[in-house]
Amino acid sequence: MGNFPILTAVTFLPLAGALLIMLVQTATGKSGDDAERGRQSLMAGLIFSAATFLASLVMLVSFEVDAPGYQLVEEVSWFAGVQYKLGIDGMSLLLILLTTLLTPISLIASFGSVKERVTEYTIAFLVLETFMIGVFCALDMVLFYVFFEAGLIPMFIIIGVWGGAERIYASFKFFLYTLLGSLFMLAAIVFMYMQAGTSDITQLANYAFAPEVQTWLWLAFFASFAVKLPMWPVHTWLPDAHVQAPTAGSVILAGILLKMGGYGFLRFSLPMFPDASQFFQPMMFALSVIAIVYASLVAFRQTDMKKLIAYSSVAHMGFVTLGIFSFTEVGVQGAIFQMISHGLISGALFLIVGVVYDRTHTREIAAYGGLVNKMPVYAAIFMLFSMANVGLPGTSGFVGEILTMTGTFQASTWAAAGAALGVIFSAVYMLTLYRRTVFGEVTNPALETIQDVTLKELITLVPLLIGTVLLGIMPNIIFDVTRETSLRALQMITGG
Repeated sequence: MGNFPILTAVTFLPLAGALLIMLVQTATGKSGDDAERGRQSLMAGLIFSAATFLASLVMLVSFEVDAPGYQLVEEVSWFAGVQYKLGIDGMSLLLILLTTLLTPISLIASFGSVKERVTEYTIAFLVLETFMIGVFCALDMVLFYVFFEAGLIPMFIIIGVWGGAERIYASFKFFLYTLLGSLFMLAAIVFMYMQAGTSDITQLANYAFAPEVQTWLWLAFFASFAVKLPMWPVHTWLPDAHVQAPTAGSVILAGILLKMGGYGFLRFSLPMFPDASQFFQPMMFALSVIAIVYASLVAFRQTDMKKLIAYSSVAHMGFVTLGIFSFTEVGVQGAIFQMISHGLISGALFLIVGVVYDRTHTREIAAYGGLVNKMPVYAAIFMLFSMANVGLPGTSGFVGEILTMTGTFQASTWAAAGAALGVIFSAVYMLTLYRRTVFGEVTNPALETIQDVTLKELITLVPLLIGTVLLGIMPNIIFDVTRETSLRALQMITGG
């Protein structure tokens, strides 16, 4: 790429789009039909998010798989020793690609389903995309924190303005939970800057903090990442946020925002606080197994489809933390793979729920039945993603779960056994959901004339379907990219 700042371009292109849409709408005033103006804004947002995806593909082509360290680094002095520094490795590259893929898919899904204040809705999504990308490529702690916290604002607005009946409660709960956890991280960042004299992530990863200091710093970062992931018992904001959020909001929340917790553990907790990470390994195993088993059992008793998938996300994020804290290459590789896989599968499942919700305006499982008779294409797509969520071999869900359990087994047999129990439970609740909604007799008169998936809905689901199957068959696509990241994250832990 020469000297072209590709990371800055990818990061701020959505923000530029949001500003342009805002300026155009302000200049044109209130003239014209509101619905048409909203459709034009959404189309403009889709164009900018699609352009961002294409720019991220250019970034992918420029990335050297076997090169160690961070690539495409951009660095400019900002203030008081803090740098505007961006760079990517294999893990951040894949998460940025996932972000730039899911955002245009979410905007496509919003056509027809969002009818009020569409311009503001589009702007919120584009601003959120900039902040999410910024989190994954920031190489300065202060810059990372700015992006990390700023992302709360557009998601808070998306849930609070375009959400369901209890949207205000859910949006404030989401905001306060995540903000409170991050305040501890901010205090830790200030302390680290004062002690090490730098906020550069690459330098801090090689700075030897005293073991007793590591403990407190690790806990401060844990407070933020555990809420974001979310881990048990600070997971209760997630089901409420998912149920109240619009479909596209749920896709981004599950597909991208939850991954920031796992990303944080691998980027900060393991390399910067290796002694503390080893000390807290048993605690992380215990919390992860509880999350997997507890969330799976709670999911089985849900009557709302969105809430069931939300609890499923809590369980699947438990596999991520198990893999990370197994301190094995297999486990860490599996954890990163699981994050990418879950982004595709959970995003698709929320889109699938949105398909029938747009037609019937209910997410109650009891309101459905016999969908295979009226929506055969929908039933087939739903089946594939249900199987992927369970971990069927041949799908990406299987690869992520088997690798995290393999890595965990090398470190703790009881934790691996608990994770295996969670796999069984996941099959129970997902197959039960599928049987109740897709098979049986059509008992709801509203389903007699229900329409099968439209072209718009296929456009949103097919890319995720292809990704899920492709990664299940060819997982080395991911492993080749993340190998260097995994080894670097484990280097401090293993003393290599």
